[in-house]
Amino acid sequence: MSIEVTKISKEYGQQKALNEVSFSVGEGSITGFLGPNGAGKSTMMKILTCFIPQSSGTAKVCGFDVYENSFEVKQQVGYLPEHNPLYLDMYVKEYLAFAAGIHKLKNIDERVKEMIAITGLTLEQRKKIGALSKGYRQRVGLAQALIHNPKVLILDEPTTGLDPNQLVEIRALIKELGKEKTVLFSTHILQEVTAVCDNIIIINKGEIVANSDAKTLQTGNKNQTVLLLELDKDIEIANFLAITGVLDVRKSEKLKWKITYHHQNDIRPAIMQLAVNHQRTILSMKIEEQSLEDIFQKLTA
Repeated sequence: MSIEVTKISKEYGQQKALNEVSFSVGEGSITGFLGPNGAGKSTMMKILTCFIPQSSGTAKVCGFDVYENSFEVKQQVGYLPEHNPLYLDMYVKEYLAFAAGIHKLKNIDERVKEMIAITGLTLEQRKKIGALSKGYRQRVGLAQALIHNPKVLILDEPTTGLDPNQLVEIRALIKELGKEKTVLFSTHILQEVTAVCDNIIIINKGEIVANSDAKTLQTGNKNQTVLLLELDKDIEIANFLAITGVLDVRKSEKLKWKITYHHQNDIRPAIMQLAVNHQRTILSMKIEEQSLEDIFQKLTA
């Protein structure tokens, strides 16, 4: 695992920001870290990047303990915090060369050119950072996080304040980076989670309330699946109940049914055969999925 968190707690005086949080993130995956304001997302990310220590528990990044091996962890991690701390009076190329120097990289000029190309900064590279738009400043922040070729990328609200076009571009970049690196990023924009993430972790009031791949989270019960079916003519519910694996059948509208079945039994071929046998036409058939917004509200309300 690239990231392993075990019973991490963090207290600020009497306030408990994190309460025995545990999760893991596998290599080469993109994980969305979601939660309402004040849930503990940024605190967790600051612990993983060695900016602040935990009160108790352990966390490892690429096998290195964040408390005992903070120097090694920083070598493995690229971090873009929520409030992107850039030197606005520096030029883009100058700033990236400065960041590369901090990491004591060789061939700095070559690495800076590579990062400028990867993050789409070619046309802006000779501008001062203070003259850039919000979207391009985020690109500079990403280039800085990537400059030392880390194995793990931790991005805290990387798309905050971007316009729709910039959102699409940054999402595409994160997805591309996820092919080679482990990415953990927080966001309030739930659409980008479904568009980009392999896995989703939801935190609320300092505790993990969901940890799953996106598909499982949206289909709900891991042992049951709900099929939404619409036919052109009515049919007796008993016909559905006779199919192996069907647990429950309910009519949602006149010619629409919600059929709950055991996840190990894919009943769709049997449904199609049933329609043929009874001379019915299937108008629509799909697996029911909750929207991520609904799930988020239920878990964090």
